[in-house]
Amino acid sequence: MAKPVYRRVLLKISGEALAGEKHTGLDFEMIGRVCDVVKECLDLGVQVGLVVGGGNFWRGLKDGGDRMERTRADHMGMLATVMNGLAVADVCEQKNIPVRVQTAIEMRSIAEPYIRSRAIRHLEKGRVVIFGCGTGNPYFSTDTAAVLRAAEIGADVILLAKNVDGVYSADPLKDPHAVKYDTISYNDVLSQHLMVMDSTATSLSMDNHIPVLLFALKDPQNILRALCGEKIGTIVKE
Repeated sequence: MAKPVYRRVLLKISGEALAGEKHTGLDFEMIGRVCDVVKECLDLGVQVGLVVGGGNFWRGLKDGGDRMERTRADHMGMLATVMNGLAVADVCEQKNIPVRVQTAIEMRSIAEPYIRSRAIRHLEKGRVVIFGCGTGNPYFSTDTAAVLRAAEIGADVILLAKNVDGVYSADPLKDPHAVKYDTISYNDVLSQHLMVMDSTATSLSMDNHIPVLLFALKDPQNILRALCGEKIGTIVKE
């Protein structure tokens, strides 16, 4: 069996990826497959923090547009991440995976408030920690939240599981000549305005020297492949 090359990881999964082929709501078959792979990661001794987006329910500014005040629209997006986090936690528990949900906005009857030292203690005890509500602030994406939590818990890498299989020089659906990168620097991502993460998240990962490995979640086993150092997706680093 391949050995993991990372000890502690922050796995970021988009809400849309959890919706599967339906593109909205929750696909529990897909969530189950993801949780199965997370269990394999734990069995390898890897500590896993998880940030889930909320785009399968609500995308804040993109859904609110000019019809809602930005802060309120973003607060709705934060609540969507909690819904997803609770769904993933429930499936984890069904599979006997130890898990805790922590939220950046307190909702004590639903989840623990986010406390860095407590999160690290959970990780050290072999529990998956799901971080909800993004950063707890409007105007910041869940990608930025993933980088922030990765920095706070001392993650070795951010595993960015999305609906694309890597970083391209252009949109591969629109440009047949788009080139996929195996490796790219933070500076090139920023200067070329490539859609890995938003610029705030990219800058934060660069400032804290945290590599970001982007790959497709269509096959959840890609999480394990990425963890074990297989050549997959695109890695963004210095």
